[in-house]
Amino acid sequence: MRRTVLFCETLRETPAEAEVAGHQLLLRGGYIQPLAAGIYSLLPLAQRVATKIEQILREEMDAVGGQEITMPVVHPAELWRETGRWYDIGPELVRLRDRAHRDLVLAMTHEEVVADLLRRQVRSYRQLPVVLYQIQTKVRDEPRSRGGLLRTREFTMKDAYSCHASYEDLDRYYPQMYQAYLNIFGRAGVQVTAVQSDVGMMGGTMAHEFMLLTEIGEDQLALCDTCGYSANRQVATFRKPEPEAEEWLPLEEVETPGTRTIAALSELLGIPESRTAKAAFFVSAEHLIFAVVRGDMEVNETKLANAVGAQELRPANAEELSKAGIVPGYASPIGVGSVTIVVDDLVARSPNLVAGANRVGYHLRNTNYGRDYEAGLVADIAAAYEGAPCPHCSSPLRIVRGVEVGNIFKLGTKYSEGLGAAFLDEEGVSRHIVMGSYGIGVGRLIASTAEVCRDERGLVWPITIAPYEVYLAGLDLADARVRSTAEWLYEELDRAGVEVLYDDRDERAGVKFNDADLLGIPLRITVSRRTLQGNSAELKRRASAETRYVPLSDITVEVSEEIRHLREEILNRVEQEPLAAEE
Repeated sequence: MRRTVLFCETLRETPAEAEVAGHQLLLRGGYIQPLAAGIYSLLPLAQRVATKIEQILREEMDAVGGQEITMPVVHPAELWRETGRWYDIGPELVRLRDRAHRDLVLAMTHEEVVADLLRRQVRSYRQLPVVLYQIQTKVRDEPRSRGGLLRTREFTMKDAYSCHASYEDLDRYYPQMYQAYLNIFGRAGVQVTAVQSDVGMMGGTMAHEFMLLTEIGEDQLALCDTCGYSANRQVATFRKPEPEAEEWLPLEEVETPGTRTIAALSELLGIPESRTAKAAFFVSAEHLIFAVVRGDMEVNETKLANAVGAQELRPANAEELSKAGIVPGYASPIGVGSVTIVVDDLVARSPNLVAGANRVGYHLRNTNYGRDYEAGLVADIAAAYEGAPCPHCSSPLRIVRGVEVGNIFKLGTKYSEGLGAAFLDEEGVSRHIVMGSYGIGVGRLIASTAEVCRDERGLVWPITIAPYEVYLAGLDLADARVRSTAEWLYEELDRAGVEVLYDDRDERAGVKFNDADLLGIPLRITVSRRTLQGNSAELKRRASAETRYVPLSDITVEVSEEIRHLREEILNRVEQEPLAAEE
């Protein structure tokens, strides 16, 4: 491709709307163009990156038995009603009607359609297992799109679905897909961390997310460097201390003016925060939830939602608390009615904690679960924190940020039951098909790679997904010898199968070099009067400051060798990390 005809305008200034570095570089490099909030066009360079990612996806999905299909983006609402997700999912699911006033859905995922295909196609256990996948458009009405392609309202996704005759067969297959995902990300040149995660609206019994560690990530992860434990903080557990046994002491009201926080209470009474009980309030389906954790910990909203079976929670407001007789800052689970009280399992075992008295300016010493109050539910609802003991080996956990670039789920029979997708087993008994679901966002992977594969000058693409392998910069093109040599080299490399972007513009050397760095193409070849003095060309890796002169007679071979080395460096880093059927 010649730069003079490439549909690409590079920018010297950073667009004001771009918040994160990777997004800024994709805009400045002419890779993407916004159409509206959270909606982007992929321009030729980005499309080439996407095509290479999609090829890796196809190869790895085919390697684990996948068969590619294409499913519609527009779904009849009846399918989503049958599984219940029409009612469970909020405004992020785009609903619409056709001219006949039939309800429709724009797909955010395709479990319903796959289950419908299965109930129409599968009759016998002999037709299972089967793995279907597609690379298709998805739509999700995100309340807050961010980071360019990181979080968008329309995106391209590889979604795969495995369909099995038994849970045992799903358990057997799941580790294969887990490894396939490590292969995909490794081949794309990015290092990911696989973590246990919440099943969320997808449902099921197990899920893993593949996270690219970066400070711009919205997710928080709990990692143990000693034993390798890893989990999204939403579901991360930790080893809680066993409280020392104490006699239950009598309740005692104590005056605590101006102590609306645990820190202030701890300082006033001269006790550690671990000797207090912290209250937090949420609403689910208009029902008030009173959550209690130890004072030195925080409530984990995902754990709490899962414990009470809520699709989503929101913070309670002052009016709702007042109506229930709860005094914010001095709240107590003692004597409160018409609310669901959920107590963390550590609080239930901790004697003589200080809690609120539901009276402004007062707290209660020596509150004890089981004597002074009961709960509708006792569960682990505490959030893991920096330095918390690992649940497996007790070493300190690290809390880091990450961007989710892929996920895999053991769905079980949620969707096959909802849509009646069943088969006859060897005994002639009808059973529901057991499913797994596996997704990777193509645009999100582009954006995440741009975020971690960059330097102060621009992008630094891994060669396996770079839009071109070589940036050929022709300088002094007014000189006939330089131009003819650059043209000859462009054609030679093309005949050798090398992907070349030839900068044949009438621009200064600084402009061409700056663009080469900004676009991030792995290798740069420069042809100029200076290089031709030695009948050579200058060869440079984008990721290195070093340059070398290569005789023109050897340049094609040398470039091919460099490309081979760059590919080997990436492939040698692909992780082999078998996952047991149950982690």
